Amino acid sequence: MPAESLSPLNNQLLTGLPAPVREAMLAQMEGVALVAGTTLYVAGAELSHVYFPVTAVISLVSPLLDGACIEIAVVGQEGLAGVCAFMGGGQALSNAVVQRSGMAWRMKAADIAKLARDAEPVMQQLLRYTQVLFTHMAQSSACHQRHALAPQLCRWLLEHLDRQAGDEMRITQERISVMLGVRREGVTAAALQLQKEGLISYHRGQLRVLDRHRLKKQSCECYGVVELAYARLRSASSLEGCR
Repeated sequence: MPAESLSPLNNQLLTGLPAPVREAMLAQMEGVALVAGTTLYVAGAELSHVYFPVTAVISLVSPLLDGACIEIAVVGQEGLAGVCAFMGGGQALSNAVVQRSGMAWRMKAADIAKLARDAEPVMQQLLRYTQVLFTHMAQSSACHQRHALAPQLCRWLLEHLDRQAGDEMRITQERISVMLGVRREGVTAAALQLQKEGLISYHRGQLRVLDRHRLKKQSCECYGVVELAYARLRSASSLEGCR
C-alpha cells in the first residue's frame, strides 16, 4: 500500500479539522490494514477503538435474534466507525464488518472521547458526521421496509461504489442478500435484470457497474437523500478545514 494512501487527508472527516488539531490526533493514531470479512466490533460491546477508513469500506449491520443481519449504513473515507465512543455510553449500537479490504486509521476509544471533550473543533466535526450517519441509518431502515428489491440493490451498489476507487466489486450474491436481508433468489433475479439492461456485468463474484447514470435513475430516492446529506457534510467540513 503506497505511503501516501495513509495520509490523514485521505479521510474526509480528518481533512475537515484544523491542521493543528489533526496533527494532535495523528499522534494518537496508527495505520492498520483491514481485511474483508473481519468483524471490528459487535453490538452491545464496549468499544476499544474507532476506525477512520482510508481505502477500506466498513458495513454497519444490525444483528437479529435469528442470526441474520441487515446493513444499516456503510462507512468509507467520509467518516468513521465507532461514533458511540464519544457519545457517553461507549457501547456499540451495531456490528461493524469490513466489507472491502484496505487501510484505515485506528484510535483508542478513550482517546477520541477525551479529545472530543477537550477540543471543540473535534466534537463539532464528530457531531456533524454523526447526524449524517443517523440520517443514513434511518433512510436505510425505511428503504428496507418500503422499497422493491431492484431499487434497493441499485442504492446499495451506488453507496458502496461511492466509497471505493473504480467501478468493480468482488461480492457474491449471497453476501448482498445478507446485507439487504432478503432471499438470494431475489438478488439473483434483480441482478440478472440489471445485467440484461446493460447497467452491470456479473460473473463469478466479480461485479462491475457499466452505466452509473442509469443505475442512479433506477435507484430509489433513498440514495439521493443520503448522497445529499454527505455532500452537505463535505461542504461544511471543507469550510472548517480552511479556517
